[in-house]
Amino acid sequence: MALFGFPAGKQASAPTEAEIAAASALAHVPPTTRELRAQAVHRLQVGLFGLAGMLLLVSLANVIMDRAKFIDASAVNTAAPKVEASETSAKDPLADMGVAPQLPVTAKEKPTVTISPAPPAPTPAPSVNAPKN
Repeated sequence: MALFGFPAGKQASAPTEAEIAAASALAHVPPTTRELRAQAVHRLQVGLFGLAGMLLLVSLANVIMDRAKFIDASAVNTAAPKVEASETSAKDPLADMGVAPQLPVTAKEKPTVTISPAPPAPTPAPSVNAPKN
């Protein structure tokens, strides 16, 4: 043990209760007034920066909402809307949207059926004979 700076003949003994009590009492050192003031200033700075950040965020949202309202107010169409009522719109709104086929409105109207010719039959592929060995 002499290699590491410890005397060779002396062994470490367990600390006594008085030594443990003295060491634990010295472990906690109350902060000085300078440290307390530095902590208070740091907390104050963090709080003020947080408030300033929230103020900037709310004001940015307010500017965005004001511009959106201004654009909506200036985009109002002043021309009179051209609305034409039709008989089919009152009876079948799905046909007006193009979701369902338009059915005849009155008994006089008859649906027209168009038949398209069938496509020509496909021609078979040419057959190839394998060479014989």
